Amino acid sequence: MKATKLFKEFFESEKAGGLILIACTVISLLIANSSFGESYVQFFQTKTAGLSIEHWINDGLMAIFFLLIGLELEREIYKGELSNVKDALLPIFAAIGGMLIPAGIFLALNFGTKTQAGAGIPMATDIAFALGILSLLGNRVPVSLKVFLTALAVIDDLGAIIIIAIFYTKELLWTNLLIALGIFAVLLVLNRLKIKSLIPYLLGGVAMWYFMLVSGVHATIAGVLLAFAIPFGDGGEESTSYKLQHYLHKPVAFVILPIFALANTAIFFEGDISEILTQNNSLGIALGLIVGKPLGIFLLSFLAVSFGLCKLPSDINWKSVLGVGFLAGIGFTMSIFITLLAFDNDIMVINNSKLVILLSSLMAGLIGFVSLKLILKNTVVEEEV
Repeated sequence: MKATKLFKEFFESEKAGGLILIACTVISLLIANSSFGESYVQFFQTKTAGLSIEHWINDGLMAIFFLLIGLELEREIYKGELSNVKDALLPIFAAIGGMLIPAGIFLALNFGTKTQAGAGIPMATDIAFALGILSLLGNRVPVSLKVFLTALAVIDDLGAIIIIAIFYTKELLWTNLLIALGIFAVLLVLNRLKIKSLIPYLLGGVAMWYFMLVSGVHATIAGVLLAFAIPFGDGGEESTSYKLQHYLHKPVAFVILPIFALANTAIFFEGDISEILTQNNSLGIALGLIVGKPLGIFLLSFLAVSFGLCKLPSDINWKSVLGVGFLAGIGFTMSIFITLLAFDNDIMVINNSKLVILLSSLMAGLIGFVSLKLILKNTVVEEEV
């Protein structure tokens, strides 16, 4: 399978970004559990222009992250893995299985309790971390496997976006939402008029973000909508979408996601860890990410291929699909993001959930890395251009 230049760029930035995320997480954990911990946490609660720094990061900077995800999704739909229905169905089925089964496991343990809102937590995949771990295997990894994991994670994030929009909107102010959607409609008209300059789209995107923020719908949704309003054209290097996507890769991978990690992984190690890990909420997250993710991805992929709905690329096998399934169990960024929305201001539940997400993502990543290292032991892939 031939890898496009932009896909390679995306993969390279995400793999390096994943390693930086690991470093930022370790730094954040060390500071949070040092004598500077309280000051560190309080810094992110400092109010600026009416919102805390943490709020600006999670609702503002992360909207740019979702803009990049939207641009990548658009490219996958028009020119990439998702452009051919037969090829797209494998990662689509894999992503559906990787969302439904973890959510089902979580709900089985938490339905009817105050933590049932956390069902979306184990459904998410952290693209940067997952690709970062996969990249450690170097040229053993077939391009098809890289593309499969990327497409799976992008679809997974789309699912997370839909879940956030539907289930984590606490109070809806229709006037502001309609204004935001009206701005989106204007941007679509500019697209149809073949206006290629980024300036009106970015200005409109900022306005749409503001009205989305004050409508009650999570403001990051504006990032995805903006991505689909920006002209794609033929998808070539001169297209507006390509240029913006190319520009955003490194700032998102090396600035935005590391800042998100620093602000949201200040987890205090206190209390009885064994008691925390045996709570239904914790078990739901852990089993969802470590067991539900690989099981759902493997099972629905296998059924889809068995029924002739899609086919498995010739250079990967079912063992490697299962290994990738474990890597998809690295929820991290998206899981923490959904945790903040699910449990609102319940600091104890949020802190415990973050701890379990961290441990579960670490476990899933280790299992995925070791299993793929063994599966791909004698494989060397020539780089395609």
